[in-house]
Amino acid sequence: MMNSIATSRSSSVACLRRQRTTLNNQPQRLQGRKKVASVERRQRLVCRAEGASVIDQVQTFVKVFQESKAEGSDFKQAVADAIAGEYDREATTEEVQQLASSAPLVLFTWEASPACKKALKYLEVAGAEAKIVRLDDPWEEGNPKRAALGRLTGKSSVPSVWINGVYIGGCDDGPTDEAPGLVPLAFQGKLLPMLEAAGAVKGVPSGDKSPEATETVEA
Repeated sequence: MMNSIATSRSSSVACLRRQRTTLNNQPQRLQGRKKVASVERRQRLVCRAEGASVIDQVQTFVKVFQESKAEGSDFKQAVADAIAGEYDREATTEEVQQLASSAPLVLFTWEASPACKKALKYLEVAGAEAKIVRLDDPWEEGNPKRAALGRLTGKSSVPSVWINGVYIGGCDDGPTDEAPGLVPLAFQGKLLPMLEAAGAVKGVPSGDKSPEATETVEA
Protein backbone atom coordinates (compact mmCIF):
# COMPACT_ATOMS: atom_id res chain seq x y z
CA MET A 1 0.00 0.00 0.00
CA MET A 2 2.73 2.42 1.01
CA ASN A 3 4.61 1.51 -2.15
CA SER A 4 1.49 2.24 -4.19
CA ILE A 5 1.06 5.65 -2.55
CA ALA A 6 4.73 6.49 -3.07
CA THR A 7 4.48 5.49 -6.72
CA SER A 8 1.35 7.59 -7.18
CA ARG A 9 3.00 10.61 -5.56
CA SER A 10 6.07 10.13 -7.70
CA SER A 11 3.94 10.00 -10.86
CA SER A 12 2.04 13.13 -9.81
CA VAL A 13 5.26 15.04 -9.17
CA ALA A 14 6.65 13.94 -12.55
CA CYS A 15 3.45 15.05 -14.28
CA LEU A 16 3.54 18.43 -12.54
CA ARG A 17 7.15 18.90 -13.60
CA ARG A 18 6.30 18.07 -17.22
CA GLN A 19 3.39 20.51 -17.18
CA ARG A 20 5.60 23.22 -15.65
CA THR A 21 8.26 22.58 -18.30
CA THR A 22 5.64 22.72 -21.07
CA LEU A 23 4.24 25.97 -19.69
CA ASN A 24 7.73 27.45 -19.38
CA ASN A 25 8.59 26.46 -22.95
CA GLN A 26 5.43 27.87 -24.49
CA PRO A 27 6.64 31.51 -24.53
CA GLN A 28 9.93 30.35 -26.10
CA ARG A 29 8.04 28.41 -28.76
CA LEU A 30 5.79 31.35 -29.45
CA GLN A 31 8.79 33.66 -29.56
CA GLY A 32 10.54 31.27 -31.93
CA ARG A 33 7.51 31.18 -34.21
CA LYS A 34 7.37 34.96 -34.22
CA LYS A 35 11.03 35.15 -35.19
CA VAL A 36 10.53 32.68 -38.04
CA ALA A 37 7.49 34.61 -39.23
CA SER A 38 9.44 37.86 -39.04
CA VAL A 39 12.34 36.40 -41.04
CA GLU A 40 9.96 35.02 -43.67
CA ARG A 41 8.23 38.38 -43.90
CA ARG A 42 11.59 40.16 -44.44
CA GLN A 43 12.59 37.62 -47.09
CA ARG A 44 9.34 38.20 -48.97
CA LEU A 45 9.92 41.96 -48.87
CA VAL A 46 13.49 41.54 -50.12
CA CYS A 47 12.33 39.30 -52.98
CA ARG A 48 9.68 41.83 -53.97
CA ALA A 49 12.25 44.66 -53.86
CA GLU A 50 14.73 42.66 -55.96
CA GLY A 51 12.01 41.80 -58.45
CA ALA A 52 11.02 45.46 -58.72
CA SER A 53 14.70 46.40 -59.11
CA VAL A 54 15.17 43.97 -62.01
CA ILE A 55 12.05 45.29 -63.72
CA ASP A 56 13.28 48.86 -63.26
CA GLN A 57 16.67 47.93 -64.75
CA VAL A 58 15.08 46.31 -67.80
CA GLN A 59 12.79 49.29 -68.35
CA THR A 60 15.74 51.70 -68.08
CA PHE A 61 17.79 49.56 -70.51
CA VAL A 62 15.04 49.60 -73.12
CA LYS A 63 14.37 53.31 -72.64
CA VAL A 64 18.04 54.34 -73.00
CA PHE A 65 18.56 51.99 -75.96
CA GLN A 66 15.61 53.48 -77.82
CA GLU A 67 16.76 57.04 -77.05
CA SER A 68 20.27 56.29 -78.27
CA LYS A 69 18.98 54.77 -81.50
CA ALA A 70 16.71 57.79 -82.00
CA GLU A 71 19.82 60.00 -81.71
CA GLY A 72 21.39 58.12 -84.61
CA SER A 73 23.70 55.75 -82.72
CA ASP A 74 24.53 52.40 -84.30
CA PHE A 75 23.50 49.16 -82.58
CA LYS A 76 26.75 48.67 -80.62
CA GLN A 77 26.76 52.22 -79.30
CA ALA A 78 23.08 51.99 -78.36
CA VAL A 79 23.82 48.80 -76.41
CA ALA A 80 26.78 50.47 -74.68
CA ASP A 81 24.55 53.41 -73.74
CA ALA A 82 21.82 51.07 -72.50
CA ILE A 83 24.25 49.08 -70.36
CA ALA A 84 25.62 52.31 -68.91
CA GLY A 85 22.12 53.46 -68.02
CA GLU A 86 21.36 57.02 -67.05
CA TYR A 87 24.48 59.02 -66.13
CA ASP A 88 25.97 62.48 -66.43
CA ARG A 89 27.27 62.39 -70.01
CA GLU A 90 29.08 65.73 -69.89
CA ALA A 91 30.96 64.98 -66.67
CA THR A 92 31.82 61.42 -67.75
CA THR A 93 33.05 62.55 -71.16
CA GLU A 94 35.27 65.16 -69.51
CA GLU A 95 36.64 62.53 -67.12
CA VAL A 96 37.41 60.15 -69.99
CA GLN A 97 39.21 62.88 -71.94
CA GLN A 98 41.33 63.70 -68.90
CA LEU A 99 42.20 60.04 -68.39
CA ALA A 100 43.07 59.63 -72.08
CA SER A 101 45.57 62.50 -71.80
CA SER A 102 46.95 61.55 -68.38
CA ALA A 103 49.94 59.56 -69.74
CA PRO A 104 51.89 59.18 -73.00
CA LEU A 105 50.14 55.87 -73.68
CA VAL A 106 46.72 55.03 -72.22
CA LEU A 107 44.63 51.91 -72.74
CA PHE A 108 41.04 51.53 -71.60
CA THR A 109 40.59 47.80 -71.09
CA TRP A 110 38.70 44.81 -69.72
CA GLU A 111 40.97 42.40 -67.90
CA ALA A 112 39.45 39.28 -69.50
CA SER A 113 39.34 40.66 -73.06
CA PRO A 114 41.54 38.66 -75.51
CA ALA A 115 41.99 41.76 -77.68
CA CYS A 116 43.19 43.77 -74.67
CA LYS A 117 45.64 41.04 -73.68
CA LYS A 118 46.98 40.91 -77.25
CA ALA A 119 47.40 44.68 -77.43
CA LEU A 120 49.26 44.77 -74.11
CA LYS A 121 51.55 41.96 -75.31
CA TYR A 122 52.36 43.81 -78.54
CA LEU A 123 53.15 46.99 -76.63
CA GLU A 124 55.32 45.08 -74.18
CA VAL A 125 57.33 43.64 -77.09
CA ALA A 126 57.71 47.18 -78.47
CA GLY A 127 59.09 48.28 -75.10
CA ALA A 128 56.21 50.65 -74.43
CA GLU A 129 54.84 51.49 -71.00
CA ALA A 130 51.08 51.96 -70.87
CA LYS A 131 48.72 53.37 -68.29
CA ILE A 132 45.82 50.95 -67.91
CA VAL A 133 42.33 52.21 -67.14
CA ARG A 134 40.13 49.25 -66.23
CA LEU A 135 36.51 49.56 -67.37
CA ASP A 136 35.51 46.41 -65.48
CA ASP A 137 36.69 47.43 -62.01
CA PRO A 138 34.03 48.24 -61.04
CA TRP A 139 31.57 47.76 -63.89
CA GLU A 140 29.13 50.38 -62.63
CA GLU A 141 31.82 53.05 -63.11
CA GLY A 142 33.36 51.57 -66.24
CA ASN A 143 30.18 51.14 -68.26
CA PRO A 144 29.43 54.89 -68.50
CA LYS A 145 33.10 55.51 -69.45
CA ARG A 146 32.83 52.91 -72.20
CA ALA A 147 29.68 54.56 -73.54
CA ALA A 148 31.40 57.96 -73.45
CA LEU A 149 34.44 56.53 -75.27
CA GLY A 150 32.15 55.17 -77.97
CA ARG A 151 30.59 58.58 -78.47
CA LEU A 152 34.01 60.26 -78.59
CA THR A 153 35.69 57.83 -80.95
CA GLY A 154 32.96 56.00 -82.86
CA LYS A 155 34.08 52.68 -81.38
CA SER A 156 32.76 51.37 -78.06
CA SER A 157 34.77 48.11 -77.98
CA VAL A 158 37.99 47.59 -76.03
CA PRO A 159 40.85 48.20 -75.97
CA SER A 160 40.60 51.91 -76.62
CA VAL A 161 44.17 53.05 -77.27
CA TRP A 162 45.38 56.63 -76.89
CA ILE A 163 48.87 57.94 -77.68
CA ASN A 164 49.73 61.42 -76.46
CA GLY A 165 46.04 62.11 -75.91
CA VAL A 166 45.11 61.08 -79.46
CA TYR A 167 42.86 58.10 -80.14
CA ILE A 168 44.50 55.59 -82.51
CA GLY A 169 41.89 52.79 -82.49
CA GLY A 170 41.78 49.37 -80.89
CA CYS A 171 44.12 46.42 -81.26
CA ASP A 172 43.43 45.07 -84.76
CA ASP A 173 41.24 47.80 -86.19
CA GLY A 174 39.74 51.23 -85.72
CA PRO A 175 36.89 53.40 -86.95
CA THR A 176 38.87 55.60 -89.38
CA ASP A 177 42.06 55.73 -91.44
CA GLU A 178 43.48 58.16 -88.87
CA ALA A 179 42.72 55.68 -86.08
CA PRO A 180 43.19 52.24 -87.68
CA GLY A 181 44.41 50.39 -84.56
CA LEU A 182 47.74 49.19 -83.17
CA VAL A 183 48.42 46.37 -85.63
CA PRO A 184 47.66 48.36 -88.81
CA LEU A 185 49.81 51.24 -87.53
CA ALA A 186 52.65 48.81 -86.83
CA PHE A 187 52.42 47.38 -90.37
CA GLN A 188 52.43 50.93 -91.75
CA GLY A 189 55.62 51.63 -89.81
CA LYS A 190 53.95 54.43 -87.84
CA LEU A 191 53.39 52.91 -84.42
CA LEU A 192 56.92 52.97 -83.01
CA PRO A 193 57.62 56.57 -84.09
CA MET A 194 54.35 57.66 -82.45
CA LEU A 195 55.20 55.83 -79.23
CA GLU A 196 58.74 57.24 -79.15
CA ALA A 197 57.59 60.78 -79.90
CA ALA A 198 55.11 60.56 -77.03
CA GLY A 199 57.76 59.26 -74.64
CA ALA A 200 55.97 55.97 -74.14
CA VAL A 201 58.98 53.76 -74.98
CA LYS A 202 61.34 52.85 -72.17
CA GLY A 203 64.61 54.74 -72.34
CA VAL A 204 63.45 57.10 -75.10
CA PRO A 205 62.65 60.66 -73.91
CA SER A 206 59.61 62.38 -75.33
CA GLY A 207 60.29 63.81 -78.80
CA ASP A 208 63.37 61.63 -79.45
CA LYS A 209 63.29 59.18 -82.32
CA SER A 210 65.62 56.45 -83.50
CA PRO A 211 67.22 56.88 -86.97
CA GLU A 212 65.06 54.02 -88.28
CA ALA A 213 61.89 55.68 -86.99
CA THR A 214 62.87 59.03 -88.53
CA GLU A 215 63.48 57.41 -91.90
CA THR A 216 60.11 55.67 -91.72
CA VAL A 217 58.26 58.90 -90.97
CA GLU A 218 60.05 60.84 -93.73
CA ALA A 219 59.30 58.10 -96.20
